[in-house]
This record gives sequence, structure tokens and C-alpha cells, in this order.
Amino acid sequence: MSPPRRTRSLRLRLISRSARQGMLECGHLRWRCALGKSGLTAIKREGDGATPAGRWGLVEVRWRADRAPRPRTALPVRAISPQDGWCDAPGDRNYNRQVRHPYPASAERLWREDNLYDVVIVLAYNLRPRAVGRGSAIFMHLARPGYAPTEGCIALNAAHMRLLLARLGPTARIILER
Repeated sequence: MSPPRRTRSLRLRLISRSARQGMLECGHLRWRCALGKSGLTAIKREGDGATPAGRWGLVEVRWRADRAPRPRTALPVRAISPQDGWCDAPGDRNYNRQVRHPYPASAERLWREDNLYDVVIVLAYNLRPRAVGRGSAIFMHLARPGYAPTEGCIALNAAHMRLLLARLGPTARIILER
């Protein structure tokens, strides 16, 4: 059996006007995904619940080694530890950066009780340069049951995430558009 063909871009299309779900296209494959509760936006703001439209690189994959085997992918992979967090405090010098808990400012925990962050792709949204208040912790992660909306991320089911990761190369980009 030959390895899956690597892709350079993923395209996300909206399913309906509700804008809380979309279809992620990877070559000839298409998968349902959840989007932010406020849909797609061209002007992202911290806490707005929207998924930022645009073209973003895929930085790395994070995963819970205690819950799943190491993902097969050509992207860089790093295990999540119980102290890992992501700063979402616009006034903090580490805004939209990984931090270690305990952390003095507001920071999301990557080590979660639910399974949403068992596998995470960090998107290159608002990383370099960072714009304060333009949104943080924009990831692709695992979906809630029924593809319930996210806080601004893109979410897939676990089986589709594994298939997608096997097809991603280091130059892959995601294109999010209306």
C-alpha cells in the first residue's frame, strides 16, 4: 500500500448560512467540520467566537501521549504536558503564545479532561507578527459530539483528523473563505 499523497493546501467551505459548520477539502476528500459559534470573520477579535478567514500555515501538531499514539504526519509533533497552556490575555507579553501553568495571566489549558485537544494542529494565525486582541489559540482540534461550534477553532472527528495528518506536509496551508 502506497503512502498517502501529501497536500499543499486545504480548503474550508461553509456548508450553510448558519456558518457554524463547514466542509474541509483535502484533494478529493471532504470532511465535515465545526467552526466558531460566530462563523467565519475577516476581522477577528479576542473572545468573539469567530473563526478567522484567510490563508494560514500549519505550525505543528500537539497530542496527548497518554491517550493516543503519536500521530503520523510530516509536520513537527510535540507531546502535550499537564503544565502546557496558551496565553489569551491581550495585555500580557506572551499573548497568543504557549506558556506553562501555573501562569499569572489568563491562559487556556492544553491538557484537558475532555478529548478536544487529544490531537491539535497549531495554525499560524496571529503568531508573527502578533496583533494584540486579534485572537489567540486558533487551532484545528477534535470535534465535540454533533460538531457543536467551537470558540473560533476548526474541529474534525478523530478518524478524519488522522487521515488529514497523514496527508499534510510541512508546506501545507489552510484556506478559510466564505
